[in-house]
Amino acid sequence: MNKPYIGGCACGAIRYSIAGEPLFSNHCQCRDCQRESGSGHGSYATFARAGVTVTGEAKQWDMVGDSGNVKTRAFCSVCGLPVYMTFAAMPDIFTIRAASLDEPARYKPQAVTYAARGHDWDQFDPNLPKFETMPPT
Repeated sequence: MNKPYIGGCACGAIRYSIAGEPLFSNHCQCRDCQRESGSGHGSYATFARAGVTVTGEAKQWDMVGDSGNVKTRAFCSVCGLPVYMTFAAMPDIFTIRAASLDEPARYKPQAVTYAARGHDWDQFDPNLPKFETMPPT
């Protein structure tokens, strides 16, 4: 069995452990991710929900994405760190913020999504595939 992905918030009130490898890892440049991160993008790794264990209470808020589907963002009510997201239309997946990993070097981005909303000052590895919105499934 592979080593689990472990992480959580800055203060330790929320912790997670994830068995399995990411299904998809991306830098997202949509306006929602820009606003939530306070930067030009959010960096995420998405896993199968079945392998996820979370401890601690996350504060959650729902928002509607460009697809019209609800995404729930979860953050620590103590330190404020955004930790994970879930999606009403895709209940079998669980998405973490890459910076919430205890070993963030394990994060390996595969693509840039919503590149159409990116800023010139927010640049990535030019070898990463870029998608104007989300890639086709």
